[in-house]
Amino acid sequence: MRTEREANRSDPVWSEVARLKDGRAPVAILGATGTVGQRFIALLSDHPWFRIVALTASERSAGQKYGEVVRWVQETPLPPEVANLELHPTEPSAAKGCRIAFSALDSSAAGPAEVAFAEAGMVVISNASSHRMDPDVPLIVPEVNADHLALLRSQSYGDGGILTNPNCSTIGLVLALKPLVDAYGVERVHCVTMQAVSGAGFSGIPSVMVLDNLIPFIGGEEEKMETETRKILGRVGDGEIEFNDVKVSAACNRVPVSDGHTLCVSVELREKPSLEELRATWEGFAGQPQLLNLPLAPAQTIHYIDAPDAPQPRLHRYSDRGMAIVIGRARPCNLFDYKFVTLSHNTLRGAAGGALLVAELAIARGLISGLQVEQSW
Repeated sequence: MRTEREANRSDPVWSEVARLKDGRAPVAILGATGTVGQRFIALLSDHPWFRIVALTASERSAGQKYGEVVRWVQETPLPPEVANLELHPTEPSAAKGCRIAFSALDSSAAGPAEVAFAEAGMVVISNASSHRMDPDVPLIVPEVNADHLALLRSQSYGDGGILTNPNCSTIGLVLALKPLVDAYGVERVHCVTMQAVSGAGFSGIPSVMVLDNLIPFIGGEEEKMETETRKILGRVGDGEIEFNDVKVSAACNRVPVSDGHTLCVSVELREKPSLEELRATWEGFAGQPQLLNLPLAPAQTIHYIDAPDAPQPRLHRYSDRGMAIVIGRARPCNLFDYKFVTLSHNTLRGAAGGALLVAELAIARGLISGLQVEQSW
């Protein structure tokens, strides 16, 4: 198993991908001190396409250096060049000269702030839920619905815009479902999640509540999974998304795991493949990030492990730099057709890494003005 240091800081794949024509693009991180903001920094510190030039945080932290304020909890050291950056209030003037702003803002603050940055001409790649269900805002999982990026051109922000990354548990679900939707059709889905504590942020779950315990409630999570899945699997209509008619029932639980969301999924399919066909469909799945060789794209989006006790968060969450999902235990279901277990890294694939991949895809498709790659596909 690769360590995160190996994944984030010395990956040879990054030397093989296409480069931006004008060098590394300056980017801003909004809400940089939290867990997702820190993941953005760890992934961006030596990213071949982007360089961090602006960080925002709360008003009380403004004017201080990032290294003096942040409680750094990542496995990799805080990059010195980022530690010395001054924190600014979350206002467009803080990101002057940036075409892209990565938002790790809390949803309570993200809505108007992200609109302000978009109106100032920046493309905001958001990990917050504030704009996910807006009719003209794409909710993107790059291997699943790259065509939804077309909605960016219908937004009313001029050169700016808003692209959103889905809920962390939704991402793991739709990556497992997309190959089945395309090959067999999916009618109904039942999903039970066991979600890591990192998904709740620094102050989300006190240790005395979660240790030796399971909390069978995460506010708003079940509704997000049930609606976001239908939007992501839908199709572009007249300036908005026509939702897929798949029926999704979710039950979400918080468990004492540091990183990695595990989902137990049952599916009803229109066509009835064999187990061997089901596994081959997952393992053969690829999307535009793989075809375009994007920097953060996993070489193989879905890994299937043929073991009776896999996948497990501690063993498998860093598959393909934490950007792949891992599926196991596919077997017949007495209620639907098949049931299986899927695992994804919630703050890499499910948050900062997923949002970065959205930005890479948008650039590769020529949707962010002023940013082009050297190689043409």
